[in-house]
Amino acid sequence: MKLTKIEPKYLKKHNPRVGLITLASDFRIEKDFNNVIYGKDIDLYCNRIQCYNPLTNETLKKMADDIPKVTEDILPDQQLDCVAYGCTSGTIAAGYQSIFEKVNSVKPNTKVTTPITSAINALKSLKIKRLSIFTPYTDEINQSVINYFKKENIEINELSYFDIASDLEIGKVDPQHVYDTLKKIDLTKSDALFVSCTALPVLSVIAELEKKISKIVLSSNQTLIWDTLKEINYKNKVEGFGELFNN
Repeated sequence: MKLTKIEPKYLKKHNPRVGLITLASDFRIEKDFNNVIYGKDIDLYCNRIQCYNPLTNETLKKMADDIPKVTEDILPDQQLDCVAYGCTSGTIAAGYQSIFEKVNSVKPNTKVTTPITSAINALKSLKIKRLSIFTPYTDEINQSVINYFKKENIEINELSYFDIASDLEIGKVDPQHVYDTLKKIDLTKSDALFVSCTALPVLSVIAELEKKISKIVLSSNQTLIWDTLKEINYKNKVEGFGELFNN
């Protein structure tokens, strides 16, 4: 038998690499990312982080302890351009700076975005100061969300919520029910509606909802993806997922 050794030729460039850290119980976030970036020159690599139910500020903060290991296992020894930490309330509980440092302890010089910080960036970009909020959370988590926005000088006029304590149950909510619920919220005193939680199925209804209520609608996954694209300097147009992507 003849053996022939052939020298491989390696790629000199690669697409922007996005690392997504998603909760172990999240049914939704990977689908939303893939729906937006499908057909685009962006490579997405996911890893899941252990989460603890019921969701409380304490368990959400505890979850962040695993960020270094989870991040390190995304393309080990390879550089990532941006890491998206897929938990809104978890970012509030742990603090963005703590998450940034944990990611960069194993992936130096990596940009980091989160749902809540990306939401603030979106609000500033759109010049929105008056906000209504919808969440699937319990009151404990809701109060943390409200306080976070208030510290950023965002006026909260109203908050509606499902009062669900398990991330697994949040992901099972019917998207049509989400749409029917959100379209009934009174937004007369608000410039926009923010829908919190990466597990809630809302991204797919945002464009239709904005037409229905004539207000800007933002969601955790939408702003997270929007901010991720900005961090990797993706400048092509994104259509079908809300007015935010036109900004």
